[in-house]
Amino acid sequence: MRNKLDLRKIKKGLAKYAALMFAAGLSLSVSAVEYAANFKGTDINEFINIVGKNLNKTIIIDPNVRGNINVRSYELMDEALYYQFFLNVLEVYGYAVIEMDSGILKILRSSDGKKSSVPLVENNNFTSGDTLVTRVIRVKNVSVQELGPLIRQFSDQKDGGHVTNFSSANVMMLTGHAASVNRLIDIIESVDQAGDTLVEIIELKHATADDVVKVVESIYKSSGKNSIPAFLIPKVVADNRTNSVIVSGEGQARSRAVDLVKRLDGELKSQGNTQVFYLDYAKAEDLVKVLQGVSKTLQEEAQGGNNKSRSRNNKNETSIEAHPDSNSLVITAQPDTMRSLASVIKKLDIRRAQVLVEAIVVEVLEGDGINLGLQWISEQGGMLQFNNGSNIPVGSLAVAAEQARDKTIEKTVTGSETGNTTPFKETKEGDLGPLAALLGGVNGLAMGIVKNDWGAIIQAISTDTKSNILATPSVTTMDNEEASMIVGQEVPIITGSTTSGNNSNPFQTVDRQEVGIKLKVTPQINDGTAVQLTIEQEVSSVSGATAVDIAVNKRAINTTVIADDGGMVILGGLIDEDVQESVSKVPLLGDIPILGHLFKSTSTTKRKRNLLVFIRPTILRDSRSMNELSHSKYNFIRGEQNKQRDDGIDLMPFEETPVLPEWNDALTLPPTYEQYLKEQNKKERKDD
Repeated sequence: MRNKLDLRKIKKGLAKYAALMFAAGLSLSVSAVEYAANFKGTDINEFINIVGKNLNKTIIIDPNVRGNINVRSYELMDEALYYQFFLNVLEVYGYAVIEMDSGILKILRSSDGKKSSVPLVENNNFTSGDTLVTRVIRVKNVSVQELGPLIRQFSDQKDGGHVTNFSSANVMMLTGHAASVNRLIDIIESVDQAGDTLVEIIELKHATADDVVKVVESIYKSSGKNSIPAFLIPKVVADNRTNSVIVSGEGQARSRAVDLVKRLDGELKSQGNTQVFYLDYAKAEDLVKVLQGVSKTLQEEAQGGNNKSRSRNNKNETSIEAHPDSNSLVITAQPDTMRSLASVIKKLDIRRAQVLVEAIVVEVLEGDGINLGLQWISEQGGMLQFNNGSNIPVGSLAVAAEQARDKTIEKTVTGSETGNTTPFKETKEGDLGPLAALLGGVNGLAMGIVKNDWGAIIQAISTDTKSNILATPSVTTMDNEEASMIVGQEVPIITGSTTSGNNSNPFQTVDRQEVGIKLKVTPQINDGTAVQLTIEQEVSSVSGATAVDIAVNKRAINTTVIADDGGMVILGGLIDEDVQESVSKVPLLGDIPILGHLFKSTSTTKRKRNLLVFIRPTILRDSRSMNELSHSKYNFIRGEQNKQRDDGIDLMPFEETPVLPEWNDALTLPPTYEQYLKEQNKKERKDD
């Protein structure tokens, strides 16, 4: 039974194949290049094989291609038309043909065609029909981001079409059937048309370009949201240099804007014009002189021109006055002069940058000294005495010692009745004052020896001095503004004295001199980040008293330097070393080796000093930079106070040192008025 069924299927298949061959034979006409087609219920794979054999083409069929077709042709077709008929049939049934460079055809589902190796067709190679192709189109006048969504609505995305764009190069890439891609290209070319790029320039005679542009833009901005499309809104730009308005855009919109600009450029009813300019940063009194000079120049240029009517109009003088209380300028001038003055005010009334100038003064001093001396004296008057170094003269010491000794004085007393005299002794205490004053100046080791009628004193001292002075003065000032600061004191210095004839009314004149660390600087910010600094730096101190008055040590630098923003510059320095040796001795005896030290006194000093001055400017262009810098300095001082509080006070362990309040946020703003009222209401409720 099974074999009979298989034979029936084979016979049925042979009959069907014979019918197909018969239909294909009928499709051949008398001419060898003309075809006719009649397929009814034919398997699509058989249809593809028959067409491939007729056209002598190699065809690769995707396994997913299956189904039956029904198509009939009542006219004869040449080879080209027969091939297009083949492509049309496959496109109707959802299949696409990809023609490879070798001439081989691949047939697969249209939805899978865009993922395959679709050939790229150049713009100069025209391809039509239903073959899958890829085209790259360069868009010249519109944005592909705006054009892409529009083109995708017309593409055959379900049948393998695909549209994408590359914004950087402003190109679109199209994939699909050649006829559909050509249709999309026609749509792109129709849309990609250059707009009306004509530009008109209107030179204003009475109005100001900025004011006119603001009015025109406000009109189109308010109505453009509801009714006017974006491409119908003209572009209006002000040229302050020539006081002109530049208009571009679509023809009709541009004409309307030009007409509006010309109407706004109307002459004032009166020849005079008064305006008040409120200044934000500049000082009104400082701008008056500048504006008066500008107005004078403008009037001279106008009077020197050939336009007589304009010369008559400029006979009216320009008035420029400052109102210090409101920091404003009141100007009365002709319209053209007013425009020029307004432009100057706008450029001068700007926020000026500030400069923080930090100076570092470092002075390191090292000093060493050695003194060694031997002095002796005898009761008969022989003496060896030296005054170099820090030696105390032995003669003065002997006199002071004698004055300090107690003395016994013999006295007699005579009786009043008998008249007899009685002797007695009285002890007088010595005066210790001269000896104490003399010994108070002893520095180092001083040892005296007294033997019989001889006395000697030996003095030895070694000194080591080190000092380190570090000062960091800093000051903030505006660009091109001088700033100065001083940290020190005022010291009185006698400048003269006068006495009367009998010296009954003497008086002296005293001048007070500033002593300490001084810094005077004038910064000028150049283009970029460089700062030119005119600096006067002085470090002074009182060194001691002289026979006339006090002595003042002074080190000063006056210079002009250029430094980068935040860069360190050395202004000057001093490195010196001083060695002094003093020897006082008895001739010949002082030259004896070893024993010569009994007849001489030696004093040696060595001093080395290093002094350097550095400076660093920092440009502060806005309030944020100033706030950040202030926040950093504030936290530094607060950190030092916290450290001191942690260390405590030795003799007052329970006493806390004051500390600045915490400042966490450098950009904290004050509370609003509403927040302030809420806080006040909360406090009142708590009090109630």
